[in-house]
Amino acid sequence: MIPDPTTEGRLAFRDGETWYRVTGVVGEGATPLVLLHGGPGAGHDYLRSLAHLADTGRAVVHYDQLGCGRSSHFPDRGGEFYTVELFLEELAAVLSHLGIADRYHLLGQSWGGMLAAEHAIRRPEGLRGLVISNSPASMALWGAEAARLRDELPAEVREVLDAHEADGTYTDPAYLDASQVYYDRHVCRVVPNPPEVLATKALLDEDPTVYLTMNGPTEFLCIGTLKDWSVVDEVHRITAPTLLLSGRYDEATPATVQPYADGIPDVRWHLFTDSSHMPFVEEPEAYRQVVAEFLAAHD
Repeated sequence: MIPDPTTEGRLAFRDGETWYRVTGVVGEGATPLVLLHGGPGAGHDYLRSLAHLADTGRAVVHYDQLGCGRSSHFPDRGGEFYTVELFLEELAAVLSHLGIADRYHLLGQSWGGMLAAEHAIRRPEGLRGLVISNSPASMALWGAEAARLRDELPAEVREVLDAHEADGTYTDPAYLDASQVYYDRHVCRVVPNPPEVLATKALLDEDPTVYLTMNGPTEFLCIGTLKDWSVVDEVHRITAPTLLLSGRYDEATPATVQPYADGIPDVRWHLFTDSSHMPFVEEPEAYRQVVAEFLAAHD
C-alpha cells in the first residue's frame, strides 16, 4: 500500500498555484528527495509508490507541475508559456517554499529527468545527488530510437499507425489500440496498468495541453517545442553525483541515455532487466533499493 502524505499544500507560482505533497517530515532525518514527473504534463500520480522511500527516514516530495494534475491549468496557453525555463523556475519555487534549497536530492523520470538535468547543469549549491530515470539526453536520439522500436512492431500494427498518422486521426480508437501495443512493450509492461498509472493517464486525457504543446500528439513523433531539445553538449557541467536508471525494454533506450554516461564526471548507470519505462512499477522493490542506496551514499 502506498503511504499517505504527511502534508499537502499549494504555493503561489506565476498567476497560478503549484500543488505538492510531502511524505515524512521536512527538516528531520536524511536529505529530502524531490521528484519530477514526466510527460510533459503527466502529473505525479504514477510516481506515488516512490513515497515508500520515506521509510528510509527522508522526506519525499511529489508535486504536479503547472498545467498538470492538481496544479493550476491554463489550456488557453501555448509554447510561449510552457517552456523549460518555466518549469525550472517552478522547481526553484518549490525548493524555496519548503525551505530545502540548501540540501536536497532530485529524481526526475522521463521528461522529469530531462528537467532534472537542466537544473543540475546550472550547478545549484544545494543539490546533493541527482537521479536521471528513463530519460533521453536529446529528442533527436529519442525520435531515432522510437522509430527503430516501432519498426519492430507487427506489420499490421505499423500499418494502422501509418494510416492514421497520415490522416492526422490520432484520437481514433484504432490508432490508440495500435499505440497501446507499443506502450505495453516499451512504457509499462505491467498489464493491466496499476491504479496510479491509470490515474495519471486519466488526468492527462482531461487536459493534454502541456503534452501536446511540448511533445506532440504521440510518443512516436516529437513535433512540439521540445523537438530540438538537447543537453548532450552540456552534461559535462553537472557536478552532482549522478545515478542513471533505465529498463531493458525502455523507450529511453541505451542510445538515448549514453550521452549522460559519457559526459557527467561522477556517474553510474543501473539497468533493470525486467523493465521498460517504469521500473518503479515493474520492479518496484529493486528500484527503490537501488535509489535508496545511492541517496544514502550521498546524504
